[in-house]
Amino acid sequence: MLGKTGVKVPLMTIGTGSRFMSAESDELRLQILDYGLDHGLFYWDTAAIYKQADSDHYSEELLGEILKDRRKEVFLASKVSDRDPELVKQTIENSLTRLQTDYIDLYQVHSIESVEDARNIGVDGGLLDVLHKFKTEGIIHHIGFTGHRSAEGMKYAAESYDFETMIIAMNHWTQWEGDPEKQAIPAAAENGLGIIAMKVIRPMDTIENLDPEKLIRYALSIENISTAVIGIDNLDVLKENIEIIKHFEPLPPDEMAQMRMALTPYYQHKNLDWMKPGYVDGCYA
Repeated sequence: MLGKTGVKVPLMTIGTGSRFMSAESDELRLQILDYGLDHGLFYWDTAAIYKQADSDHYSEELLGEILKDRRKEVFLASKVSDRDPELVKQTIENSLTRLQTDYIDLYQVHSIESVEDARNIGVDGGLLDVLHKFKTEGIIHHIGFTGHRSAEGMKYAAESYDFETMIIAMNHWTQWEGDPEKQAIPAAAENGLGIIAMKVIRPMDTIENLDPEKLIRYALSIENISTAVIGIDNLDVLKENIEIIKHFEPLPPDEMAQMRMALTPYYQHKNLDWMKPGYVDGCYA
């Protein structure tokens, strides 16, 4: 159950950011979406800024090619990075056009950067007021937020507003401002938010011999996590991940401790793009 949304979701969410957009062709990307949907992965996560490198070919446009025929089968999530209310309105309209739909199940404030950022989104006439207006009109069904670095900012957002979900980057412990395990996740859980993990398999980019199945099980075994966003760029990996989810069992405490130890070099790595200030997931510069 995805928190107080009341929506039941799969343990794996199909992420359609940078990894998905790096797949070798649109044909393959569409096959990934169709195959995932045919096998129970009906929660798709995208964002208005997700696009193919060095182009204006957007993730939302690809999703729209399938949504135009299968919209009712998908729990669709997108995000807005803009903070200016007028830009937010335009971004939502653009997303609806690209996605070929007249509603979005979950719309999220993209990347809470700090407590100040969290405060600013709630000013009168600001970003949140725009989202709530679209929700009143039935164009948005649920509202959430995401974050990469500031556990304190995410805790503030979870406690201060009526958000329904939070996406949190799980493998950034030493780079966070504050402690996400003691701040952001408990605050979100106490306020009934559905909590979604991301950056689950990123440690494989820098640490050899990590088992992707263990990384996925590790993230899903953390208390209060409902689902994990996984970026997919080929069908074989998708099929393997589906099998992991079908037969999922939480890691026992001793294996969780072993995984945390194995991930220590990743936690301490300070040169990764997605750990730098200002990074926004799934977006090519």
